Amino acid sequence: MKKNIAFTVITFLLVFSNSLFSQKKGFYENVQKKNVSKVLDDLNLYASTADFKNYFNLYAEESTFIGTDANEVWNKKEFMAYSKPHFDKGKAWNFTSLKRNITFSADGKYAWFDELLDTQMKLCRGSGVLEKIGTQWKIRQYVLSMTVPNDVSKEIIKIKTPNEDAVISDLKK
Repeated sequence: MKKNIAFTVITFLLVFSNSLFSQKKGFYENVQKKNVSKVLDDLNLYASTADFKNYFNLYAEESTFIGTDANEVWNKKEFMAYSKPHFDKGKAWNFTSLKRNITFSADGKYAWFDELLDTQMKLCRGSGVLEKIGTQWKIRQYVLSMTVPNDVSKEIIKIKTPNEDAVISDLKK
């Protein structure tokens, strides 16, 4: 009888503690999703208001920006140099997130995301990786790509073929 009571109590404690752990983990993940979303929302805000300093403070020192053109693969300093003239005009670009997905590494130190953006180029996709450095989330990699609806992809391929054939040829050398 004592064994049955002890077994029941231990089982209850295990189930209850796992439930509490899951709740804490879920709560922590929800808080961190809000924190990562704030970084991404601020990124869009700072670009639209041409806030160069705060925009680039969201990037880790060792970070990469990959743009829509095949030649746009820049470290932070290179991306800053490219972006500065745009920010100096008083408005860099204006992106609005329409749908965002965020996932975390098991240790909670990395987050990766993908989102659909409303931009001056119409729908684009932003995706990338953030790292929690100290208490702040910093962008390690950001990839911007244009979306191409399947039903017009053949037309788009015809348009971009002359430009990209040259790039492909150079990359194969």
